[in-house]
Amino acid sequence: MEDIRDLYVEFLQFRGFRTAVARDGEEAVALAVSLRPHVIIMDLKMPRLNGVGATRRLKQDRRTRGIPIILLTGYVATDQGALDAGAAVFLTKPCLPEELESNVRRLLLEPDVRSRAAAPRRQ
Repeated sequence: MEDIRDLYVEFLQFRGFRTAVARDGEEAVALAVSLRPHVIIMDLKMPRLNGVGATRRLKQDRRTRGIPIILLTGYVATDQGALDAGAAVFLTKPCLPEELESNVRRLLLEPDVRSRAAAPRRQ
């Protein structure tokens, strides 16, 4: 799993995106709260807290509820509750890095994301 994650990270960095990487769901939530990224890409299967649980937590927190989340998974045929938890996009791996980038760019163009990105962040 780390190999595919590293591939996506390297590709997105090459395409001009700043990235941060969490090792598990708990760390992902903590990073999202502290960094307040414009978009979160999260795996469904992670140690300590899975992607659906982390998405639920982020969507319940006023500081992070507006951040769109892309959930990736190797599981097929079902979103495992990801969309109900608040994920904006559900992608099945392997997905082409270009498909992931396309979804990130589309989410960045949404008015709520653009206005949040322009607003000052409170600590």
